[in-house]
Amino acid sequence: MPAHRSLAIAAAVLVTVPGCGLITAQTGPNTLTVADYYTAEPGNTALTEILRACGEQTGVTVVREVMPRSQLVPKLLRDGAADTLPDLVLSDNPDLAKLASTGALLPLDGRVATDGFYDSVLAAGSYQGELYGVAPGVNSLALFYDRGVFAEAGLEPPTTWDELRETAAALTEGSRYGLALSAIGTEEGTWQFEPFLWGAGAELTDLDSPEAVTALTFWASLFSDGSVSSSALNWQQSDVAEQFVGGHAAMMINGSWQLAALDAEEDLDYGVVPLPTPNAGDQPATPLGGETWAVPRGERQERAVELLDCVLSPEHMLEWARLRADVPAHPDIAARLVEEQPELAPFVASAPSAEARTVDLGTGYPAVSQAISTALQRVATGQLDPAEALARAQREAADAS
Repeated sequence: MPAHRSLAIAAAVLVTVPGCGLITAQTGPNTLTVADYYTAEPGNTALTEILRACGEQTGVTVVREVMPRSQLVPKLLRDGAADTLPDLVLSDNPDLAKLASTGALLPLDGRVATDGFYDSVLAAGSYQGELYGVAPGVNSLALFYDRGVFAEAGLEPPTTWDELRETAAALTEGSRYGLALSAIGTEEGTWQFEPFLWGAGAELTDLDSPEAVTALTFWASLFSDGSVSSSALNWQQSDVAEQFVGGHAAMMINGSWQLAALDAEEDLDYGVVPLPTPNAGDQPATPLGGETWAVPRGERQERAVELLDCVLSPEHMLEWARLRADVPAHPDIAARLVEEQPELAPFVASAPSAEARTVDLGTGYPAVSQAISTALQRVATGQLDPAEALARAQREAADAS
């Protein structure tokens, strides 16, 4: 039998590593099942290879069930109700609270080696003070800038909000905007606004606070100045990167996952710096992104924990982060990777202070996220002013909880 075999079943792909087989109720004690949404490269191949190596090391056969991201959590919730969950799950960290709230996940404190990991990484994997998920690598946001455009204008990358606004306005010319960002009415828009929200001292639990109004007022000024295209209301972060690569934006707010694509552009000379803050010397407050591994309770949970420990080992943590331009969960491994990839330095610098989006809100985060992204759209299109939009967002989030 071939080492890797894929079968299309109900919009999912089953990949057996290294043998062949399907997920069934009779899956043996030496076969572990994994559910994830890594359908695209390089994550798909990287994950397959890491699981293959760890399967050999721990003496198990690993069966991956790969499906579109939008299908993963609904399927896991159905499987949990039917008591047919896989042995390991890799999901987006904001989804962990929903899974943990069902009682189906195994607490990982004392079971998985996480000594020395960033506190922010462990916070992102926690629900109600208990660790249920661990990420091998994480991502966040930074400011990318076109070195050629800045050199021609005789400007330096901005470090404060005032400098960001002034620089973006100065570099807006013709078909080129000073700044590109995502303001789409989904979690991507909220994710990109959160550094402004937290930077102003606001919290996700108090959307209509004076600090939150300050943040949204500044954010909106970038649109009213004409420094950000109104099309940003429809842009995903991949669209933002396309605008930057195409020379239609002198700066962009984006994540470390864009580095490989940018490096492939031969004519693009870019730099990356930490996100500007309200005041010089402040630490950027970026949201913590990335996926967490979790272990559902079950007969094979101890074998699953053993496999997860291997996945989180320094060797595999570095391999995973290197391929995905993630920040490794352990500072020592992160320092090693920055030596290889210096452009990751701003992302590594922000990791200790990065914010886990569900720490305070738990399962209530999606409703708050949607309320924020809707408020952004209302303000950018002139429907409401920042204070009105955030007051409505606070009510909508409360009604949905």
